[in-house]
Amino acid sequence: MKKPLLCLSLVCAANLAGAAAPADADLAHARKLIAGSILVDGHNDLPWAIRTDRNAQGDVARYDLRGTAPGQTDIARLRAGGVGAQFWSVYVPGELTGGFAKTQLEQIDVARRLIARYPDVFRLAGTAGDLRAAKKAGRIGSMLGIEGGHAIENSLGALRAYYDLGVRYMTLTHNTSTDWADSAADAPKHHGLNEFGEQVVLEMNRIGMLVDLSHTSAETMDDALRVSKAPVIFSHSDARGLCDVPRNVPDDILERLAANGGVLMVTFVAGFVDQEVANVTQPIVEEFNRRTKGVDDDAERDRIFKELVSKVKIPATTVAKVADQVDYVRKVAGVDHVGIGGDFDGNTVWPEGLSDVSMYPNLFAELIRRGWSDADLRKLAGENVLRVIAAAEQVSARMNEARAAR
Repeated sequence: MKKPLLCLSLVCAANLAGAAAPADADLAHARKLIAGSILVDGHNDLPWAIRTDRNAQGDVARYDLRGTAPGQTDIARLRAGGVGAQFWSVYVPGELTGGFAKTQLEQIDVARRLIARYPDVFRLAGTAGDLRAAKKAGRIGSMLGIEGGHAIENSLGALRAYYDLGVRYMTLTHNTSTDWADSAADAPKHHGLNEFGEQVVLEMNRIGMLVDLSHTSAETMDDALRVSKAPVIFSHSDARGLCDVPRNVPDDILERLAANGGVLMVTFVAGFVDQEVANVTQPIVEEFNRRTKGVDDDAERDRIFKELVSKVKIPATTVAKVADQVDYVRKVAGVDHVGIGGDFDGNTVWPEGLSDVSMYPNLFAELIRRGWSDADLRKLAGENVLRVIAAAEQVSARMNEARAAR
C-alpha cells in the first residue's frame, strides 16, 4: 500500500446508492469534448502499484495493462476516460531509512519500462510540444514526477540526473519534511524553505523541472511562490476553503497562484475534497503518522492502517463534491489556474462516479450541467497545465542564456 493516510480518507466512497448518473446528453458532450482536447492528469501512482503488487513485485510484464489490472489503471480504462497525457508518479516513501536514491532509480526504471512496453499506447515526453505530438499520434504522452524532495538526498547533481531520466516535476516534500523544506504532514523545521531549499527551487527553474507544491506546508508554498521564477503546480491538491485540512491550499496561496501563472490540479481524495469526511479521517491521519514515524516496512504500515480505519465509520462522498472543488479553485484563482490530478492507484476506494481512470467524463458532465463552457473545460482538461509546462521551458531557456552570458 502506497499512502495509507490517503487511502483511509477514501474508504467512505464505495458504492454510494442513489447518486444520480450524468444525463446521457451531458455525458456524450463530455466525452466528445475530452476527445478533442488533451486531458492531462497530474498524478497517477501506477509505478508504485506495480512495485507493491503481490504478483508483479515490480515486473511490468506481469502487471498486464492490456487486461483488467487489479488497480484503477489499465489501457482500456485510460482510453475510455480519454486520458491524453499523464504524469506518472515515481513515488518513494520519505519514511525509508538508509537513503532514497536506489529506490528512486528503481521507480524511474519501472515507469520507463512501463512506457516502453506499450509503444502503441504511451510515448515518453520531455516537453509540452512532445505531449501535443503524442496526442496527435494517438499516444498518451507520459512524463514522470518525483513525489518528495527527499529523493535528491540534498544533491543538486541528483536533481539534474533525475531530470535527464525524464522527471519533469518534483513535489518538494511528501509526508515528511526534508532538510530544506517543510511538509504539511510534519512539524515545521524551517518554517518554509531554508537557503538550500531556495537553491533547489531555482535549480529546478533553470533545468525546466516544474516545482510541485502538493504535500508542502503553507509556509513552504509561500516561500516557493516568492522564489520561483517559473509557474508552479499543485499536482494533486484541493482547496482549504472548502475542506480545512493541512494538506489543502489556503485561499491566499490560491490568489497568489494566479499572479504566479501556475495551476492547481484538483485531486479526488475524499478526505481532501469533503469536510465531513475530513472530520472523521484527519484524527486517523495524525495517529497513523505518529505510529508509523520511522517505519519503512510496507506490510506493517498496512496493518496499522487497517487497524485504525476499522474503528471508524467514514461518510460517503460524490463526484459533485469534486466538482465543487473545481468550481472553488476557479472562483478564487481563476479558470486559467485549475486542472485535474486524480491520484489514481495511490488510494483504494473512491467517490461515486470517480473510481478509476475511465470516469473523467463524469466530472466533466457534472461541470457541463453547471454551465461551464467548452473553452473553459478545455483549459481544465489540459491547456492550463500545458501552458505552465511551456512557460517553465521558456524560463529555463532564459536562465541558461543568462548563465552563458556571464
